[in-house]
Formats: sequence, C-alpha cells, structure tokens
Amino acid sequence: MSSQAPNEARVIPLRRPQAERPAASPPREAAPAAPAPREPLWRDLVGDVLRRERLAQERTLKDVADAARISMPYLSEVERGRKEASSEVLAAAAHALGLGLGDLLSLAQGELTRTGGRRRGRSAATPASPHNGLCLAA
Repeated sequence: MSSQAPNEARVIPLRRPQAERPAASPPREAAPAAPAPREPLWRDLVGDVLRRERLAQERTLKDVADAARISMPYLSEVERGRKEASSEVLAAAAHALGLGLGDLLSLAQGELTRTGGRRRGRSAATPASPHNGLCLAA
C-alpha cells in the first residue's frame, strides 16, 4: 500500500532542473545559423492592405462587409490573413473600399517587394529583375 494520503496527487517532474542534469553530456557542435526569415504569405499581404485601407477611411468591418456583401466574420478572417479569399471576394472587398481589384493587388505587390527587398538586404529601389518584382502567370 502507498504511504500517500488517499486524496493526494503525486507530482512527477517531466524534466530535471538544469542544476541537476549530469555534466557528462557530450559537447554540442556550433549552433546552427538562424533560419532564414519566412517569406510573407500573399493572404497576409492582401489582408494587411484591406485593413489599412479600411482604417484609413475610418470605416468599420460591418460597414465594409455589408457594402461588399461578405459576412463580417469572414472579412475579419481575410484581413487577418486566416482565409485565402477568392478573387470574387477580394474584388468585392476592394470595390467596397473604392478600389479596383488591380489596385488592391498592386498595393499588396508593393508590400511584397518592400518586405522581400529588406529580407534579402536590397532596397526596394534596386530590384533584381527589370520587372520590379511583378510576376504574372497565366
């Protein structure tokens, strides 16, 4: 039989504190280089542009969602980069903000160029290609 009281829980530590760990562990190799910064996701960039434009116009999510005929929770998810919106939804949100779909995508592309240039140590004024970071696919 156990020496513990019947209603007491026994605590079992998952890891030993640093001071109690054995010192005889093998030496580690040099720390690996820091991982490269993650490429921004398109949905994050587009969502940031939508939110920035909405806030610049001092409009509420409900106002823009109603004008675009999108549910307010869905528009919120798009703005936060949690949903990959269709081109129809993006066009509706852009039009509700007085933008065309091309304007929205151009602003997002500008963000991508700026963040990509900083990430690689280049300025946005000196692109690697003559297309200034624009890539269109059929």
